[in-house]
Amino acid sequence: MSARSKPPFRADHVGSLIRPEALAKAWKAAERKEIGEAERKEIQRQAIRGIVELQQDLGFELATDGEYNREGWQRDFLLKIGNVTLVPSKIPTRFHTAEGDRDHKPPTMAVQGKLFRSSPIFVDDFAYLKSIARAEPKLTIPSPTILHFRGGRDAIDRTAYPDMEEFYADLARVYTEEIADLGAAGLRYLQVDDTNFAYLCDPDLRAHARSIGENPDVLPHTYARLINAAIAARGADMTICMHVCRGNYGGAWVASGGYEPVAETIFNEINVDAYFLEYDSDRAGGFEPLRFLPDNKIVVLGLVTSKSPKLENKDELRRRIDEAAKFVPLERLCLSPQCGFASGVEGAAMTFDQQVAKLRLVVETAREVWGSA
Repeated sequence: MSARSKPPFRADHVGSLIRPEALAKAWKAAERKEIGEAERKEIQRQAIRGIVELQQDLGFELATDGEYNREGWQRDFLLKIGNVTLVPSKIPTRFHTAEGDRDHKPPTMAVQGKLFRSSPIFVDDFAYLKSIARAEPKLTIPSPTILHFRGGRDAIDRTAYPDMEEFYADLARVYTEEIADLGAAGLRYLQVDDTNFAYLCDPDLRAHARSIGENPDVLPHTYARLINAAIAARGADMTICMHVCRGNYGGAWVASGGYEPVAETIFNEINVDAYFLEYDSDRAGGFEPLRFLPDNKIVVLGLVTSKSPKLENKDELRRRIDEAAKFVPLERLCLSPQCGFASGVEGAAMTFDQQVAKLRLVVETAREVWGSA
């Protein structure tokens, strides 16, 4: 079978990687004002150089910065948008684990005026990644839908945005400006991380959508239009993928439920090239929703879990790839972990070395199934 010369690659990964101890300590020290930002950033750059080399040595055709440039996967991007602020959450987030459930009320984001982008957000970070990577440099950003779902209409300034369509238009404009600048800096591989489509497959979270005045049957179409508007500035040579996740923090998850309620919308209404789909457990349901995938798109099967250190069996991975191939030809499938390995500076479910073993397994399995990584 032919190797893929453009992303996503046969062996791929979602983006975030466990921070080395020196970097985690540096983030905490900077937070306590024990070191300055310049020192933290130098430690960060050293860590990024190391993690890029590791990915390349393992045989990946892509390299991310491990999201080492941010404290958390979403806030470091979204809080750089003008008039987005952190506020206390009114709604608990219930995380599920093998040991039981736990409720958290992490701070959430609110829009307190007209949205704007005063300066590039991740452009300099990407430029550094590109300058040191031999593999294809890949950048991940949070989906624009993240700024709406948890708080809904009540989290968005009614004076600034009496009409929600104006809010969506301004939010999309911020993204188009950032993506245009990233393209000019040489970005050719972008991933948009979205939890909300998976959340809208969970009956409890569909009820949450109703509680904030949204229709869970309509919201996926609204979000599809938002994402399309947000990525409209990309160049013809930029591949954009969407990662759909049910939440991941230290092995805990937020949502359960197969993709059936949103599959047609995701695959046919969103103008991305490929989808990273969580498929590491029964929580994600079966492969049947893949029947809606059009012939020009790719699915990256997230079969290797980042929620547990237990290493998967290679034969079982191959069996599951064969099952998925009943709905999508093997030529249009790839393999990855189901999510990133660290949503932030903290929150990993395994050691750094256990993570490396899983990444190596992805590359080895891809080579055996497709003949290349």
